[in-house]
Amino acid sequence: MSAAPSPAASPVVIAGRDLARHYGVGRGLFRPRATVKAVDGVSFALAAGRTLAVVGESGSGKSTLARLVTLLEPPTSGSLAIDGRDATAGPGRADPADDPTLRRTVQMVFQNPYGSLNPRKTVGAILEEPLRINTALGKPARTEAARAMIAKVGLRPEHIARYPHMFSGGQRQRIAIARALMLSPRIVVADEPVSALDVSIRAQVLNLMLDLQRELGLAYLFISHDLSVVRHIADEVLVMYLGRTVEQGPKATIFARPRHPYTKALLASTPAVDPKHRGERIRLTGELPSPLDPPSGCAFRTRCPFATGECAGARPELREVAGRQVACHRVEAIG
Repeated sequence: MSAAPSPAASPVVIAGRDLARHYGVGRGLFRPRATVKAVDGVSFALAAGRTLAVVGESGSGKSTLARLVTLLEPPTSGSLAIDGRDATAGPGRADPADDPTLRRTVQMVFQNPYGSLNPRKTVGAILEEPLRINTALGKPARTEAARAMIAKVGLRPEHIARYPHMFSGGQRQRIAIARALMLSPRIVVADEPVSALDVSIRAQVLNLMLDLQRELGLAYLFISHDLSVVRHIADEVLVMYLGRTVEQGPKATIFARPRHPYTKALLASTPAVDPKHRGERIRLTGELPSPLDPPSGCAFRTRCPFATGECAGARPELREVAGRQVACHRVEAIG
């Protein structure tokens, strides 16, 4: 089994620069509308055959970023390039979501395989549907493509005539992966694709995704809160907190020595049998602040054991620290 191509040997297939997605929210009859900054200035670049894992607690902005990348929502500001093409809507420009080429280039695997498959359709119909909508292929060619994809994800030929309720959760997620690959995308966004599965079959699905990545040269944007899963599948890691990136860099660098206090806390809370994988113990206290009223300065300061007055005064920007980007005023002092 060949190794995944290195970033230097692979072209960048998707890149976001300062992506933001803000929502106006009403707060009552006599109160002014507020702005929720679900994603607030996130940048990344992802090459073919590589996996970028986006991690953070619920409410950090991970799934909103996934919706921007899959063109389900337009960014409020910033830019997105897919396969070298501008995928950002703007005045005088067509909505990129209406571009069939871009839609085929990026596909998504959803979290819940029990809710993402139409229970009234057979597996064959589910797999053929993307081809029916987006291509001019006739029925025999669509059926043949569905049969080939069923085999590729490790299911048997007779499964094509069955309905989703006849499969286990792991098998359903294999079907969902097969559906995402029917249009031969270059980028797959996987939003918590194994979190709804039994622990015993998560590794099987992850290994399938890795095998498909090596075979097809896929780029994965992998959304997860489970760092043990990220350790298994990622090449790069982007840690989000309240809509912003707090640490970003190669997986090996971040897992070996996280530098942002939030990343340290996430890693310390992840169970690890190997003592080498056990991080410095940092307890997260309190809840994620309300995005309607985020703290001044560093958004993490209200939960950070290292916060000082400087942290309340100015928001830290990402800067290069020991082979990764970190947004923390006190990163050198913390060590």
